Amino acid sequence: MSEYSLSSNAVRLAIPNKGRLREPVMDLLERAGVKVLIRDEKILSSPTSRPDIHAFFLRAEDIPTMVEVGAADVGITGLDMVLECVADVDELLDLRVGAAEVVLAVSKLSRISSVKDLPDGARIATRYANLTRRFLEERAPGKRFKIIEVGGAAEVMPMLGVADAIVDIRSTGMTLRSHGLEAIEVILKSSARLIAGRDLPKEKRDSVEKLKLMLEGVLNAERRKMVMMNVPDTCLRSVLEVIPSMGGPTIAKVEAKEPMWEVYAVMNEDQVYDVVVEAKKRGARDIVILDVEKIIP
Repeated sequence: MSEYSLSSNAVRLAIPNKGRLREPVMDLLERAGVKVLIRDEKILSSPTSRPDIHAFFLRAEDIPTMVEVGAADVGITGLDMVLECVADVDELLDLRVGAAEVVLAVSKLSRISSVKDLPDGARIATRYANLTRRFLEERAPGKRFKIIEVGGAAEVMPMLGVADAIVDIRSTGMTLRSHGLEAIEVILKSSARLIAGRDLPKEKRDSVEKLKLMLEGVLNAERRKMVMMNVPDTCLRSVLEVIPSMGGPTIAKVEAKEPMWEVYAVMNEDQVYDVVVEAKKRGARDIVILDVEKIIP
């Protein structure tokens, strides 16, 4: 078997082949210990640093369906795509990358401020036909709308006179503004999700659980720091009063001329400044602050 052969027991992981999710997803996987070995956008699949996981590059909108039918065992794509496809899959984890919103947007000159202001029969261009239809039925019952399905470039449709409004994804809002549009409703807050098929083969479940665990470890470590310090025995109790930690600080005896303790704890990044300053005042010394790579509960 060659280095890049696909084992029959390898987990088939589908990830976006392009777009705003591709690079953040592959970077997150690498931090979790699953490095995609071939990152060329022309390649359709790649081995990873894990022999039990093989990556396939698919369109983000196709991934929920491919996971649902079992062509891929697990996949990573946006929540917007999962809900748009109405895919029957298990959502395993919110990966907290690729945050964006699906919005209803109109021309800034239209004087329309909500979906209820849209006229009866308004035309809405979107690639999110299902999400749009459900939103309109809930927020504007009784009104008629014409949904115009487009594969992309929805932003230009009002300028072309094709649509009165659009429903599209918004990350920064720059594309909307450059086309004279403004968002008037947020339909969905989306981010990348790890999804799995409901009929996942038993022989692959262990690998999928390990992948989920390592991704959770990376997410748990975000915005966390490890703070280490030496504390003389005489002021240990006072220093411990100001140190927060996940399960209590860890204390170890230091072999030194004077009675000394090493104290270390993991805490939120925004707590570090105040903790270090106050601990120093109370007698702590030799303070070291470290990044945290993973936290496995």
